[in-house]
Amino acid sequence: MTNNDLLKLQKKLGVKFKQDRFLKQALVHRSYLNEHPDFKIGHNERLEFLGDAVLEIVVTEYLYLNFTDTPEGDLTNWRASLVNAKMLYEVASELDIEEYLYLSKGESRDKNKKSRQFILANAVEAIIGAMYLDQGIAAAKKFILKNVITKLDDILRNQTYLDPKSHFQGKAQEAKGITPHYEILDEKGPDHAKIFTVGLYLNEDLIASGKGSSKQEAQVDAAANGLKKMGW
Repeated sequence: MTNNDLLKLQKKLGVKFKQDRFLKQALVHRSYLNEHPDFKIGHNERLEFLGDAVLEIVVTEYLYLNFTDTPEGDLTNWRASLVNAKMLYEVASELDIEEYLYLSKGESRDKNKKSRQFILANAVEAIIGAMYLDQGIAAAKKFILKNVITKLDDILRNQTYLDPKSHFQGKAQEAKGITPHYEILDEKGPDHAKIFTVGLYLNEDLIASGKGSSKQEAQVDAAANGLKKMGW
């Protein structure tokens, strides 16, 4: 990565680093070092660990100060929706973080969306950690308020802070006056690696199905699929 690339990224982030090495390290995935053992900068996992804590405290403080009458249980759900991998992946996509990552050739070719989502979400946390080390909490807070907290209005409007099962149940009761129920449709694999298929029903009607390594996981998947199918 050239100095121009780093400057371009800093412009997107809205932060001019005093020490570029912090930002550079935030972009190094462990896989890159496997192919480049002489690379002088370490991977980003320690920065990710730090950034995760900074992100959590900034979001928690914002919710605490701005929603004084909201119970802590709701605030916990709102915070979880703001700091989860899916949301941070959105932030990474908006800032084009992927084009700046140091990845192994194998990891670069891997098009598995789930694994790439986690890599990019972790990179955002690492970048927040890098900002904190370079310039303290103020710079990290400015970035989080601009790129993460701004998602809160959509989360509250669409009630995505609810887990899919709670969300589907609320919508089904509101629109149909029916409480959904789940039934196991199939079980495959040995006991230590079972895959469950679960059906989501409104009365006798099968609305959607879902898969998972536990009954709970399969129910959540079925509920998420049911929300899409019903347009909820």
